[in-house]
Amino acid sequence: MTRIRPFRRAAVGALALGLSLAAMPGSPASAHGSGTPGFGSNVTVFDPSMPVGDIQATLDATYAKQVDNEMGTARYAYLFKPGTYGTAEQPLQIKVGYYTEITGLGANPGDVVINGKVEAYNRCLGSDPANPNCIALVNFWRTLSNLTVNINGAGQDGCRQTANFWAVSQAVSLRRTQFTGGTLSLMDYCTAGPQYASGGFIANSKLPNTVNGSQQQWLTRNSSVENWSNAVWNQVFAGVTGAPDDAAFPDPPYTTLDTTPVSREKPFLFVDAKGKYQVRVPAAKRNTAGTSWDDASGRTIPLSDFYVAKPGDSVTKINVALALGKHLLLTPGVYDIARSIEVRRPNTVVLGLGHATLTAVNGAVPLDVANVPGAIIAGVTIDAGTKESPVLLRVGQKHGLGFSSAANPTTLNDVYFRVGGPHIGKTNIALEVNSDDVLIDHTWVWRGDHGVEGFTNGVNGDTDRWKTNTGRYGAVINGDDVTATGLFVEHFQKYNTVWNGERGTTVLYQNELPYDPPTQADWMNGSVEGYAGYKVGAKVKTHHLYGAGVYVFNQNNPSIHTENGFEVPQTPGVKLHHIMTVNLSAGIIDHVVNGVGEAADTTKVGQPVFVADYPAVS
Repeated sequence: MTRIRPFRRAAVGALALGLSLAAMPGSPASAHGSGTPGFGSNVTVFDPSMPVGDIQATLDATYAKQVDNEMGTARYAYLFKPGTYGTAEQPLQIKVGYYTEITGLGANPGDVVINGKVEAYNRCLGSDPANPNCIALVNFWRTLSNLTVNINGAGQDGCRQTANFWAVSQAVSLRRTQFTGGTLSLMDYCTAGPQYASGGFIANSKLPNTVNGSQQQWLTRNSSVENWSNAVWNQVFAGVTGAPDDAAFPDPPYTTLDTTPVSREKPFLFVDAKGKYQVRVPAAKRNTAGTSWDDASGRTIPLSDFYVAKPGDSVTKINVALALGKHLLLTPGVYDIARSIEVRRPNTVVLGLGHATLTAVNGAVPLDVANVPGAIIAGVTIDAGTKESPVLLRVGQKHGLGFSSAANPTTLNDVYFRVGGPHIGKTNIALEVNSDDVLIDHTWVWRGDHGVEGFTNGVNGDTDRWKTNTGRYGAVINGDDVTATGLFVEHFQKYNTVWNGERGTTVLYQNELPYDPPTQADWMNGSVEGYAGYKVGAKVKTHHLYGAGVYVFNQNNPSIHTENGFEVPQTPGVKLHHIMTVNLSAGIIDHVVNGVGEAADTTKVGQPVFVADYPAVS
């Protein structure tokens, strides 16, 4: 169904500039020829003819630089051409650090085989050997996709040989990946404790026996799993063959949907049989289950149809390329954006490699997408700058003529937002969706609760942080028929998520309220104590939420109250399924939703308060 809304047509004027894309630095014509594209020094393409030891040394060197580089500017993508890497005697054992992407270049995940492992371990934050504080709670910003891992721990110690460890948290994507010959563990039980983890997301993958372990929340979508064990608070499965049954909720706290309401897999780069680089763009689907590796629907775009950008490229040249019908590939790095990158044409693809990061400069809106169908933004991180932006990513305008298509939704895959961390950040809204028929497929919208030295964000009495690192709203959804699969939004100073559009659906929602309000007076919504972590607008008639948690940790002032974790209109069409609140040791959420559910207070730290259905099912 195609929808038409009023919109104001943007004046492009690109042809009048008389610019030739072939002459642009960074454009496909000048960046690469018939061989390996000129992706820049932060992209490495491996070939199976390369010695395993050389590949291992390259990856180990990057991991050593990135294992603790949480707030750094280095970005890396490692791309594997079709073939087999590692042997039974000499496995390739990859450890993945911050801002690192590991991806295969095959048309199918079976085209690239890693005999070995691809892993993420706990990060040890303590300096005291007796209390190293090894956790995965801050293992953010890394990507694994489009390959097969034949698990082989040869040469590792006895504990490490027991599984392929993927101990991660938010802003970590695992897609189009197959694990064989062992166990996948989503926690690292081999490194000294407490071993907490707070992820995460898997899509379109084939999983072996999988140990969830300490993972507080997780979404697995359109995949298959041999067996899944353990759960903590909020474990959601949508369209997963072999997923556990959820009839005993909340013990264990599984939420299982037979199918995913709306899905579109992330575009991916591959090398065809002639050695040419292409980008595969899967089609959107409805009510699907299982993997879609052999699905022939969608389209394939030659890399020559992309403007291949590098940090430092002019936004003007990028916008001219987009206006002339090019797609955009952002190579790894940090891009300072002082005016919006403008996506105005339907079906435009913006694909980032290696966690390419757009940083707002002088209050700019880094990425602005028009009211058009089929635009895809994938693999991009957006940072707030030191001067307040009205919004970091805007999808559609609030007023005027526009177009949308239920069959061809504008899609955000693995798009992450950060307000503060490497520097002070300021924005009014992080993500604003005004268009209808939009799919949000995995996002982390984060107002930083920690960061560079001195960035305490209200902890230990630094109450000025509440006024300096500012983000009022995380995600504001004004469009109708918007679907979110994997919506993670944290620490914003008013509503973390406001959903005003009709017929919205969210499959897994994870939220932590802000740590740092100095006083209760600073955390008031009029006469109401605090802001709910998830707000559905009062005029909304139909909305569905499956598997959601709101957590409280008012570390700066443990006496602060929040009246409700969720706030929704009391109407039959608004339905919440398997929701919870939990206290992480400070502050109080008085009720789960609309006055229903007991308090998540310090008498039950770490013990969720569940509401199976709201309104209650009779």
